Amino acid sequence: MKVAVVGTGYVGLVTGTCLSQTGVSVVCIDINQQKIDNLKKGIIPIFEPGLDDLVIQNTKEGRLSFSTNLSESVQGCEAVFIAVGTPSDEDGSADLKYVIGVASEIGKSISNYTVVITKSTVPVGTSLKVKEAIEIELQKRGITLDFDVASNPEFLKEGAAIEDFMKPDRIVVGTESERAEKVLSRIYKPFILNGHPLIFMNIPSAELTKYAANAMLATRISFMNDIANLCEIVGADVNLIRKGIGTDTRIGSKFLYPGVGYGGSCFPKDVKALIKTAKDLNYDLQVLKAVESVNDDQKSVLFNKLQQYFKGELKGKKIALWGLSFKPNTDDMREAPSLVIIKKLLDAGCEITAFDPVAMEEAHRIIGDKICYTEHQYEGLSNADALVILTEWQVFRMPDFDKVSKLLKNKLIFDGRNIYDVEDMKELGYTYFSIGRTSVIA
Repeated sequence: MKVAVVGTGYVGLVTGTCLSQTGVSVVCIDINQQKIDNLKKGIIPIFEPGLDDLVIQNTKEGRLSFSTNLSESVQGCEAVFIAVGTPSDEDGSADLKYVIGVASEIGKSISNYTVVITKSTVPVGTSLKVKEAIEIELQKRGITLDFDVASNPEFLKEGAAIEDFMKPDRIVVGTESERAEKVLSRIYKPFILNGHPLIFMNIPSAELTKYAANAMLATRISFMNDIANLCEIVGADVNLIRKGIGTDTRIGSKFLYPGVGYGGSCFPKDVKALIKTAKDLNYDLQVLKAVESVNDDQKSVLFNKLQQYFKGELKGKKIALWGLSFKPNTDDMREAPSLVIIKKLLDAGCEITAFDPVAMEEAHRIIGDKICYTEHQYEGLSNADALVILTEWQVFRMPDFDKVSKLLKNKLIFDGRNIYDVEDMKELGYTYFSIGRTSVIA
């Protein structure tokens, strides 16, 4: 079976690589020549654990290839996945120009029955636009050719994408024909042998399922952050509350961890897009508007704590940051809370040193030389007025506290991910602020 994947970003590269791992012949297509040249050499454009080894292995064995020539690459393919970006427009809607552009190119190129599958996260109705774009190009060519469109949203977690694709909770596919359903069933058969469900539905339902899933997870995060802020006022412990409600089988324990807000390439963009879709249809998604508002405010929580502790006198203070990426096991800094906090600290006149296990290069690309980047975890702590933790990387969980205390000017930590125990910090003599828990004042 031959399949093409258009787009070698996070979703496209993981999709193409994992499909090739099952024996499918996959060609990944991108207009970026440098990226394609690098992929052919085994140089991966993103950080995702395990992905580089799979790309190299499957390329070597001839199942996975890379090209900038879409017209040539889609010849003979039974299915073509569209996995290009859908960035947010200024009004919050998903920008579909890349998706529709690829659909037009497919219409100019295919010469046999093909299922065109939208893998990108797109609003309801996009598949109709994809179908129309292909039909327009076929008409220009003066030919009649059978094809189908389908929606197959991704549910990959950055940092665990390989595992998520190979052992999915579920695979959602929206189709409008039995013929397309059979092609998708063949593609995904290796992934459902262990009982993982392949769920077929109509295309609008599949398109909306992706947004609904991410919106629900974002809602849980904002809800817990709201509760955490209330906990600090009434003297409750959000970790105990999380356990108390998480053991309720109707609620469950996942995505109930408070922090400094959600970020990344999906939640912020998808919540905005869903709100905009509803608005265009004269419906007001009130809950999601609140989710977005809470998240925007939460990204400033640690800065507010710093400002309060230093009585508004932050100018000239040296602040050490641990963690820059929006979550562990990725170098993705899109919508990362660290960007909001860094801007506020810089505006307040702070000197900033920062360390992240993998996101330093990406941070420098975005922030430039406005802050100091350190090669080692402890390097930036020397004479710092406070340590601020923004990402819960494993390497931060059990640091050498004796070393930390000797380097810091003050034994002062602001923990945006609640990775330390309050009683432990009290025994160690630290002044310690976290999210939704009692502060420790040494």
